[in-house]
Amino acid sequence: MIKHHPTSALLHSFVAGELPASLTAAIVMHTDMCPICKEKVDAITHAQASKAFMFDGEELATVEEAPQDTLDFDAMIDDIVMDVAMDEVKLAKAVTIDVKGDQYKLPRAIQNMDIAEFNSLGKLSRARIELGEGDVHTSLLHMQPGGGVPEHTHKGFELTLILDGSFSDDKGDYVAGDFIWLDQANTHNPVSDEGCLCYTVSNDALHFTKGLGKLLNPIGSFIY
Repeated sequence: MIKHHPTSALLHSFVAGELPASLTAAIVMHTDMCPICKEKVDAITHAQASKAFMFDGEELATVEEAPQDTLDFDAMIDDIVMDVAMDEVKLAKAVTIDVKGDQYKLPRAIQNMDIAEFNSLGKLSRARIELGEGDVHTSLLHMQPGGGVPEHTHKGFELTLILDGSFSDDKGDYVAGDFIWLDQANTHNPVSDEGCLCYTVSNDALHFTKGLGKLLNPIGSFIY
């Protein structure tokens, strides 16, 4: 059961078209898996389409309310995904990927994105998704069964959306569809018993905080 969701502020920004391609894709994928957040996005979309626009205190126009069943949510999502940063994205059209013998079907939101080859470090593998967003890096992160990331915090923010499988840390268990946003205030040690594939977005390297894991700080950018 999905327990972790985008904030209301993120969903409003998504509907308003204010998010970069990396976060737009994350919310598209989450709402494809989460009926609760899909319903919220539908409601926000309907509310924004129905409200009056004001200028200098005078009502300029009122958008006539449309029945909810006439709102083509899927078409809107396709438009957002295809419009954002497409000048910088090669149409790879990869529907499935193989990571160390595990086959995964890619969500529709990232099937047309330019996904690099996976690089591996132990039971971790990472493939960069090139979106041209500067210091904001987007990747697919794969953990083999029994794999994990040593205890760490984050120099910036880190969004993790589980696409397949699960992992756990000292705060609980996370399953496919969970949308996990962490920053400098959070420290954790994710471990996956069954293996997992995640979509990640971050704007700085990890900082390992405990024991021998501190020796990995020079390569903390591998996951970032």
